Amino acid sequence: MTETGTIPAVARPRQWQAAVIEDIIPQSPRGKSFPLRPAEPFLFTAGQHAEVRLTAPDGYSAQRSYSISSAPEITETFELTIERLDDGEVSPFFHEVAEIGDAVEVRGPLGGHFVWSVADGGPILLVGGGSGVCPLVSMVRHRHMQHSNVPMVLLFSARNRQEILFEDELFGLHRLNDGFQLVLTLTREQMPHPGHYGRRVDAQIMADVIARLPEMPRMVFVCGSNPFVEAASQAAMDLGVPMQAIKTERYGA
Repeated sequence: MTETGTIPAVARPRQWQAAVIEDIIPQSPRGKSFPLRPAEPFLFTAGQHAEVRLTAPDGYSAQRSYSISSAPEITETFELTIERLDDGEVSPFFHEVAEIGDAVEVRGPLGGHFVWSVADGGPILLVGGGSGVCPLVSMVRHRHMQHSNVPMVLLFSARNRQEILFEDELFGLHRLNDGFQLVLTLTREQMPHPGHYGRRVDAQIMADVIARLPEMPRMVFVCGSNPFVEAASQAAMDLGVPMQAIKTERYGA
């Protein structure tokens, strides 16, 4: 992979193009990361997403949108982290059929609201539920690759320890003690480490993570299911975060 030190100012093609699966990286029992090498440049900003289209021999096609989890500094590939849905039309292909070297159709990057770069400053609070952490991981990786010291806290909610995506990498970045902090909360089991939680995100958890920042967050990014986003956003506003400072992205019904 090629790394650069700058963020692309303009995202080029939004037409469909082929992209080759470069690797398949297990992240959890239901989640895998797929670095894709597109035929044309795919320059994006942390937080954006891409569409994937699969076409059957009979002409039937299905497409889904997935957040990009890689850092924008990596320019030859981009990574989609896909959670398997039993009733999905696209995710079972990636988990059961896809192999390294296969090509899929992609389009993007898409989305200009839920984005962040180090030039935007901070402090920043990231709140992710389940696979909603993926665009937030892109922001965390971007910050790290830019050698930024912008204060940033990632509050990541998962059902259990097995479903913590990017666990080793995120704990490693936390241990650098460079202004990034990881806070985990599990909804179906207790965390064995101090400073983390064993319940759904609530007002007290939100107050605790905001208190870890040197001042109120300049921006809050919340991504997850509809109920998760509603609860986390309301908790942040109840603590004094202005509504216009909170950016949200939702998946599912």
